[in-house]
Amino acid sequence: MATDLIRYDLLVQDAMRGVVRKVLGDVAVSGYLPGDHHFTISFRTDAPGVRMSRRLAEQWPQELTIILQHQFSNLVVDEEGFGVTLSFRSIPENLYIPFAAITGFYDPSVEFGLRFETSELDELEEEEEEAPPARPNLRAVDEAAEAPPAPAPAKPAAARAEAKKSVAEKAEKKAEARASDAAEGEGDDAKVVSIDAFRKKT
Repeated sequence: MATDLIRYDLLVQDAMRGVVRKVLGDVAVSGYLPGDHHFTISFRTDAPGVRMSRRLAEQWPQELTIILQHQFSNLVVDEEGFGVTLSFRSIPENLYIPFAAITGFYDPSVEFGLRFETSELDELEEEEEEAPPARPNLRAVDEAAEAPPAPAPAKPAAARAEAKKSVAEKAEKKAEARASDAAEGEGDDAKVVSIDAFRKKT
């Protein structure tokens, strides 16, 4: 059998979800269920995009079935899913259910039902479980440990000039001190030799 590259199964699933979107959208606009129609909807509570209280998530960690008949309010439908307020043990709860999370839709008044495959959600969960956990880059850590220390930042030009001036002043003071010591050692016999003594007499 040839491989289904068109993926008719996914197209059919999308078309079926379109039916649910249209039916719920009409009820949201009109504000009531026509005739004896009412809906039983099952959905994956662990699917991406589902919003519900922690209390409900802990009681139904995988799948939950709700009934839209008499006690529901605030039904809002968009392109991705629908939101509704239901009462659970006399406590109102706000839910948001993406159409992709729905596993079953049933209207008992006319015995009409739709069943949705959850293989896409299962494949996504398997990919997340098989993905290797993130680990630190040990090579990068080793290279950082072996790297030589960074050189000290260069001093500004003004600071360098001041340092040179200080060194020059110290050298000049040392030279003056040596000259002074030499003069004191020679006493009164010390003579000043001028440059004229080295000139040749003509």
